[in-house]
Amino acid sequence: MLPSTRTEPRSEFGMIPLLSVVVPFYNVEPYLTECLKSLAAQTLEDIEVILVDDGSVDGSRRVAEDFAARDPRFVLVGQRNLGPGPARNQGIRQARGAYLAFADGDDVVPPEAYEVLTGSLAETGSELACGAVRRLVDGELEESTLHEKVFRKPKLCTHITDKQVLIRDRTVWNKVYRRDFWERHGLAFPSGIYEDVPVAMQAHVLATSVDMVGDVVYHWRKRDEEGTSITQRRRELSNLNERLAAIRSVRAFLDERAPELLDGFDSLVLEKDTLFLFQALEGCVERREDPGPLLDLGRAWLAELSPHVLATAPSLRRLELHLLRRGLLAELRAVREFRRGRDDVTRVVPRGRRTTGWYGDYPFFRNRRLRIPDEVFDARDEVKLIAEVEACERVEAGYRLRVHVSFHRVDRRVAKVSLWLSDGRRRVPLEVKRKGRHGYVAVADAERLEGGTWRLGVRAELRGLVFKGWCREGDSTATWRIPVPGRSRTGMDIPQ
Repeated sequence: MLPSTRTEPRSEFGMIPLLSVVVPFYNVEPYLTECLKSLAAQTLEDIEVILVDDGSVDGSRRVAEDFAARDPRFVLVGQRNLGPGPARNQGIRQARGAYLAFADGDDVVPPEAYEVLTGSLAETGSELACGAVRRLVDGELEESTLHEKVFRKPKLCTHITDKQVLIRDRTVWNKVYRRDFWERHGLAFPSGIYEDVPVAMQAHVLATSVDMVGDVVYHWRKRDEEGTSITQRRRELSNLNERLAAIRSVRAFLDERAPELLDGFDSLVLEKDTLFLFQALEGCVERREDPGPLLDLGRAWLAELSPHVLATAPSLRRLELHLLRRGLLAELRAVREFRRGRDDVTRVVPRGRRTTGWYGDYPFFRNRRLRIPDEVFDARDEVKLIAEVEACERVEAGYRLRVHVSFHRVDRRVAKVSLWLSDGRRRVPLEVKRKGRHGYVAVADAERLEGGTWRLGVRAELRGLVFKGWCREGDSTATWRIPVPGRSRTGMDIPQ
């Protein structure tokens, strides 16, 4: 049972609700009913829903009026079309709840979302709680690539400077905020299209404590129809300028309040936001339009980001950025098509006889006309060791291990593999035999492993690449371990 905050009666409107949900909407008639039904069906019933009509010209307002007439928890207000930021601010001014949440009119909120989020805040005293997100695509739920790395490990009473993966959690609608926290820091949405990113980042940094819950608390709809969704216009020059303004706003705030987060934010911009710039430039090539303004914007965009982050970006992204800087748009489009045409990850290949370098197998490598520096293609740091114990069986001599050893993105057999078992104090080398392209077999003498928990170490070499590490349990991320019993006092082996 959640603690009630209904302590201040209001004669005309009843008691103060626990949670206020602000829902701005503009021309989302096909989706609004599903959104509002999901809010009406919340297991946390002590809510009010502030519907803000941002000047809709379709039937959205009628849908909202119907809900407000049927359910007294729904309140409808309106304004001329000013955009989602001012609409949210209008809703906040009307809200009475002790907690504050946001939902967009074309999305869906799972039934237990607000009960989970407010319950976490009531338990911990944190100032905001956030949760996992799924994309709603043609009626099916998929992973949100923006949020997928964030909520794998729930954590209560944390902070973005401790859990820097929260830099990816830059949306406002998968959260519940304490109202007094919001007002104490004077949080407000700016005008413009990308109004939620600066506010989400400010809230994360300004909060003293944040709850990360593992539950999915929001279904974010992917809309396909052209011209009706903000995200469908994201390739337009004006839209990209607004995105850059939001990026600058966040960077200025982080530079002042949490500079240790800047590299993480810049990396996310390179991973996600820059795609829309590339798409816009590709469109210029297709339509044979003047790319000058977009190229100027792109160069200004890159000038905002950390040189270190640009230099250490993945090699394929570095190639795209190099072509952008030089205005080589036909080549940029060819690289983008190459990326889209890959069903698997792109290969990393060795080049050079005396000194071997490892480079991405991409278009235009050592192209005489373009003369792109080799370091743009350098992918040595992107090669990772894959070492997995596929089977471990008891045999007469001890333990027989089957192990897979390869390099991620390298389509070659590892030249040399060494294996050993270690319990932290002792190290027992193993004789290794190759079995197939990436398979290896080793037998460990049980007499040498008496007592303890052992891990399997691996060292792998291939043309200047050298990796050491611990073998994993199959294809999981857990380190493989084997417990070996000691001898009994009678000298008899303890049964396995």
